[in-house]
Order: sequence, then structure tokens, then C-alpha cells
Amino acid sequence: MVERPWNTKWLAAVASIWIQCFTGASYAFGIYSSILKTSQSYDQSTLDAVSVSKDIGANVGILSGLLYTAVASSSSGNGFFKGPWIVVFIGLLQWFFGYFFIWASVVGFIDRPPMAAMCFFMFLAGHSQPFFNTANVVTAVRNFSDYGGTAVGIMKGFLGLSGAILVQMYHTLSEGNPSAFILQLAIVPSLIVLLAMPFVRAYDTTDKSDKTHLDCLSLISLIIVAYLMSIILLENVLGLSRSFQTSFFLLLVFMLSLPLLVAIRAQKLRFSSSPLESPVHDRAALLDPRKPEISSEEVLVESDDLNVIQAMCTMNFWLLFIAMICGMGTGLATVNNIRQIGESLNYPTVQLNALVSLWSIWNFLGRFGAGYISDIYLHKYAWPRPVFMAITLSVLAVGHGVMASGLQGNLYMGSLLVGLAYGSQWSLMPTITSEIFGIKHMGTIYYTISIASPVGSYIFSVKVIGYLYDKVAASEDDHTCVGSHCFRASFVIMSAVALVGSLVDCVLFFRTKRFYAKLAAKRIID
Repeated sequence: MVERPWNTKWLAAVASIWIQCFTGASYAFGIYSSILKTSQSYDQSTLDAVSVSKDIGANVGILSGLLYTAVASSSSGNGFFKGPWIVVFIGLLQWFFGYFFIWASVVGFIDRPPMAAMCFFMFLAGHSQPFFNTANVVTAVRNFSDYGGTAVGIMKGFLGLSGAILVQMYHTLSEGNPSAFILQLAIVPSLIVLLAMPFVRAYDTTDKSDKTHLDCLSLISLIIVAYLMSIILLENVLGLSRSFQTSFFLLLVFMLSLPLLVAIRAQKLRFSSSPLESPVHDRAALLDPRKPEISSEEVLVESDDLNVIQAMCTMNFWLLFIAMICGMGTGLATVNNIRQIGESLNYPTVQLNALVSLWSIWNFLGRFGAGYISDIYLHKYAWPRPVFMAITLSVLAVGHGVMASGLQGNLYMGSLLVGLAYGSQWSLMPTITSEIFGIKHMGTIYYTISIASPVGSYIFSVKVIGYLYDKVAASEDDHTCVGSHCFRASFVIMSAVALVGSLVDCVLFFRTKRFYAKLAAKRIID
């Protein structure tokens, strides 16, 4: 495929980054969860059930995967109804209407809807995320197949960081009004997505300079994280006037434009040196099916592009699924209830908002770090990626234990560990999926496995946290629980579940150990 100067895979990466930066509103739920609860007269269990609708929508992406395969299977994307932008546009429609009707319900623009209707609005808003993710993540893997972990880490990392970016938008534009923030979610990201989506395209090419430019994007992302951390600390320690908040937000917007410089630089180098790009390596060549030491299932699963039905017939699929219930489910239950946990511990509003922002930063570092580090260890030492999943789920178990301890500052340290570990799953799982099941149907398989997240979220948010909290709060006069005991039992249970997930990942590690050794050797030869 011939690339035009203004239309390259690096410009596609920048457009995807910008979309990811402003569409992770599910991680900013803590900003408006309280006003949603009071305006609709929900108890904690009902609020958790509504939030789970968001999680179900955000993780049931089978339709987005099938649509991507249908309209973006050709890297050329010829025709008006071809290319990843179609997937992004369908997500955009759901995003706008979902958040618009949530806002209309909260401010009374429409009559207070029944709980089922609110769940649908939440589902619609959340269901936009798989369409953005599928288009951006799968396209990144296709464009940077040799460094899939790093590419996925960047895309999923910026999505995780989106919560902190949106909170800064909230401070700047909403003046502390959560209902106004919901309306801004409907409008501002929609405009950004509309402008960026035509540039999201797949090229299925590799280049020797890919690693250098990906490292530049990685560095920019870390600079943005450091900047956001500084702003959050200033807001908590000194407090910031409206003018300072506006100035800092404008500087943040400028920093988010820096990836465009990487795209320009990459294209200039490309035209000056005219390097020859080579097609993505044929995954079927990674293994020789005649080798007797490889089982028949290993040859099928780890050498072909499987569709979702074929993938579901393998043990590796279900090991990933169970591990994700344990990891994503308990992590998502934590972020959904982080504001209520803070309120039970008498954290002031400023600190509660800071916790939402900090969670997004830990989430980003987990997503980016796990993808980047696992790439290094795979290329240099042939370490299978499931090793890192097992390690991060162990860290998740420790984080839940810290949250349950009730010690001073446990919410900050616990959210740090849980955020890092939870974010790691979102870069490791898609990359592992593309490697052991193939890229062709990656979007569909990836989001089929992602169903584990809302399943786990429902179990641990509603049946564990919501149920146990309401049971404790029922003994209080105002049915509100205050103290570290309110959520202790829930986090002890989730800590044990995360350990089970780590053991499941250990099994996946032993099953894929030989495959990753061959994969690393293949990349070294190439």
C-alpha cells in the first residue's frame, strides 16, 4: 500500500491516542456517582447495579470486533464504508446519546427514568468504548506487530489516563458542578472523536525505526503523567484558583498535541531514508506442526488465526477468561466504589476527586508499563507474557489486602497497587490474545474474553461490596456506614480471588512457555 504524506500509520497512531485520551469516562464515574445517587434516590446496591451496566457495555465488544473484521479486514480500506473509522463512528453515536440522556435525567430535563432505563443509558455510554478500543488497539497491533505489547500499552495506557484528563476538564470547565460535567462528556469528546476518526487506518507494515518512534511516544506519555501528578499534588496541598486551573489545563492540551511531532518526524525520516517496509510476519511460520514435541492443540492455537468459536474450544481461552474475572472484576469493583469507600473513611471532597485522578494515573502506568516491560523481556529473555499477568495479579491481591487493613492512608496505597495491577491486565490480555490466537479476529476474541470484566464486576460490586455494605449499614440509624469495617470483608474476599487468578495464570504460563520461546527466537532472527 502506498502511503500519502499526510496519511501514515504514525498519524493513525496519533489520532488513536487523542481518541483514547478523551473516551475513558468510565474511570471518571466517581466524579458524578454521588449526584446520580441522590438525584435518582438510589441506595448503594442500586447505584452499583447501574454502574455495572456501564461496565457491561464497556466490555461486551463482540459486535465491535465483528464490525471491525467486516469493514477493516483490508489494510487499504478502499471505499467509503471501509476502514476502522466506521467502527469509531458507531461508537461515537452511542457515546453522545448515552451521556446526553444521563445528563438529562440528572438535571430533570426529562422525567426521572426507571432504573432499567438508566441502566440502558449507562450501557449505551459504556458500549461506545469497545468500538473506540477495537478500532484503536487492533489497528495499532496491525501497524506495529513486532512491538505489540508497547503499542497496546500506549493505546490502553492513554485510555486509562483519560480519567485524570477528564477530571482536569471537570475542574476547568465545570466549576465543581458534576451535572455540567456529564453534559461536557457528551459534547467535548464527541467533537474530538469526530475530527480524529478519519485518520485511524491500518497499514499492516513493520519498519526498523518503529521501536525508536514508539519509545518517543512512550516518553511523551510519561511526561504527561508526571505533569498530571504535579497538578494533582498542587490541588491537594495548595489549592488552585480558577485561572491557574485553566492555565494548567491549556498546557495539558498542548502536551497532548506533542505526539503529532513524532508522526511528523517519523514521516520525514521515512522519506529521507526511504526504508523498505516488510509485510507483517506470517504467524503460521512460527511453529513447525511436524515437530513431535508440540501437541496438536498447541499447533492449532498458536500457529493459526483462529475465529472466536475455534478460540473458545481451547483451554488457553478459558484460562484467560477465568484470570480476567479475578483480575478485572475485582479491580473494576474497586474503582466503581472508590468514592463511597473514601466517604466512609471521612475523606474530604478534594481528596476524593484526587483519588479518581490518581487511579487513572496508576491505571495508565500499569497499562503502559506492563506492555513495555513485557516486550523487553520477551525480546531479550523470551519471558512469556503470562508470567507478568501472574505477577500483577499477586500485586492486586496485596492491594486489596491493604484496602482491607484500615490503616492510615490505606486508600492511597491500596488504590496505587490495585490501579497498577488492574491496568496491567488491559495491556497484557489483548497482546496475549493477538499472539496465541492471531490478529485477524483479535477484536472479536479480545472482547469475548473481556466479558469476564463485567461478569466479575457484577459479582464483586453488587453481590459482594454492595450486599455486604448494605448489610452493615442497615444497623445504622441513617443506613450509612462510617469506618474501616464498612468494606473490610469485601476486600478480604477480593484479595483471595486475585490470588486464585494468579495461580490460573501460572497454568497458562506453563502451557505457552514453548510457544513464547519460539516467538522470541523468530523475532531475533528477523
